[in-house]
This record gives sequence, C-alpha cells and structure tokens, in this order.
Amino acid sequence: MARIHDRGGWPDVGPIDRAEHDPSMWEKRTDVLMRALRSRHYIEVDELRRAIESIDPQRYEQLNYYERWAEAIEILLVEKGVITRDEIEHKIATQEAGSF
Repeated sequence: MARIHDRGGWPDVGPIDRAEHDPSMWEKRTDVLMRALRSRHYIEVDELRRAIESIDPQRYEQLNYYERWAEAIEILLVEKGVITRDEIEHKIATQEAGSF
C-alpha cells in the first residue's frame, strides 16, 4: 500500500487548504514540545516526518497538522523507549477520570 507523503497528501485529491488560523493552546504546546525534544536530541525533524508518514493513511486524513505532529511524537518516544504505550494509556485514563 502506498504511504501518504507529508508534503501534500495524495495526488489528485484537490487543493491543500492553506487557510491560516490562530493556533490553539494545545497546538502551541505541541510545537513547544517538539522544539524541546529536538533541542535535547530526542527527536530529529527527519524522524518526525518519517513517523508522520507512517501513520495509517485513513487516520492521517482524519488528523490536522498538529494532531499528526502529536501522534508522530508519541510514535517516536515509544520507539525510543522514552515512554511506554502503557504509561500513555494510564495517563489518558487518569485525565479522563479527572484525577491528574
């Protein structure tokens, strides 16, 4: 199966929406997180792109720009053993339960 390319998606699916918007707080935090991880040499930009492009194509199409970044950061941190999938799931469950 062909993988999606992070520079523009699938060919012949129409124009890319280039509309600007003010980033939300979580988008700003995702950007800052990536910058911090990069400055500490946990993640390189090329790795981020590879991880983004590894997202299932149907899922990729459902995500916006920073959602793709967040998912790719998660993929890389798990791959590198910085955090486990179980730790992530536990944190999500804790937050959903309202007990931070």
